[in-house]
Amino acid sequence: MPIEPAGQGGDMALLGLLQLVSPALPIGAFAFSQGLESAFELGWVRDEEGLGEWLEGVLDDGLTRCELPALARLQQAWAAGDGEAIAQWDQWLAANRETAELAAEDSRLGASLSRLLGSLGLLPSDLSSESPVLPVGAGYVTVFAWAAQVRSVTPRQAMLGFAWAWLENQLAVACKALPLGHTAAQRLVERLRPALVAAVDAALALDDDELGPALPGLALASALHETQYSRLFRS
Repeated sequence: MPIEPAGQGGDMALLGLLQLVSPALPIGAFAFSQGLESAFELGWVRDEEGLGEWLEGVLDDGLTRCELPALARLQQAWAAGDGEAIAQWDQWLAANRETAELAAEDSRLGASLSRLLGSLGLLPSDLSSESPVLPVGAGYVTVFAWAAQVRSVTPRQAMLGFAWAWLENQLAVACKALPLGHTAAQRLVERLRPALVAAVDAALALDDDELGPALPGLALASALHETQYSRLFRS
């Protein structure tokens, strides 16, 4: 099966991206709250307004400086067949997971997406002997970057899709655990859609030495979640 060049875009690329970010994708993303459930339990987030502020903070100081720019660099490395850069950015992402739960989420989602791509015949080794293979234990962002590359999704669109999937998952968590009504969730979508675009713009403008998340509150919430007595989510 030939690999379409990245950046070609078009209808098939769009459909491939929609498949990647769909809540129906069987990789288990619904099982993780990324510390948000703990923030509810601790009373740090109590309502729609507080949730919006929390999500804006995580987007600005987290995804914009970590997952999104790393995703762009990883996709570029996949396109260039640069196995060393792929391994480097995969390790950098792993090093930025501040709790056992966040690290486990990244590795488990990466493994699940890898298994799914394998069942579809879409792993690098299935498509081209010249492509680097996935690093051992590759994290979710690294595997997502490969999947976007093989689907001919442009890096910018891949970043938007990744950010959208994050937002949709966080709102699904809130609808189950806060609780947050579905209409309120849609109000937050409208509030944060421009922020997703701004986050991608900002991420694309960052140099390597400007990267790195600054989310002490999320790290504390995630760490406390490990011993939370009653919970719905794995992290």
